[in-house]
Amino acid sequence: MNALGLIQIGLILLCTTTISSLQCNHLPLQQRKVIKNSLQLLDKMGNKFPRQCLREKMSFRFPEQVLNPRQKEIVKVAIEEIFQHIFYIFSKNLTLAAWNGIALEQFQNGLYQQIEQLEECVIKKQTHYFQSKEVNRLKLKKYFQKIDCFLKDKHHNLCSWEISRAEMRRCLQLIDKVIRKLNN
Repeated sequence: MNALGLIQIGLILLCTTTISSLQCNHLPLQQRKVIKNSLQLLDKMGNKFPRQCLREKMSFRFPEQVLNPRQKEIVKVAIEEIFQHIFYIFSKNLTLAAWNGIALEQFQNGLYQQIEQLEECVIKKQTHYFQSKEVNRLKLKKYFQKIDCFLKDKHHNLCSWEISRAEMRRCLQLIDKVIRKLNN
């Protein structure tokens, strides 16, 4: 390969890296838009919280400390992890949920796109972030396992899905709150 070819490849890589970093610089704004849209889609998916489900309220206790670390990168990793868990929960056994299928699909697509963008932008260093990331990952896994077990224990009935939908709304609101703090 000649020198001109190497220069062209170098320029392409430089442009690609620059475009990618510009996308990552606007990630908080994109996340806020996606979260706002996701909250609207969660509302659109189903009706108001059914009265018959009020007795079955469940407290899952979201581990808010995973969104409070000082390093922005750890928060981004936690947000990516949360989106992955939400996507997983809303991708299975929804037959008894009786939700708007189009809104559900748009919700899933928005989460998937956000996961993809976060994966590209998050610095996946295995240095001093590693221990914090693993502790947070375990806390989030435990939290989402409680929701998953709750759904299974209730045989994925309407009320269990409505309670889970309300809990996911709370998660997204917490993420939005953290993103606003990080931008200030």
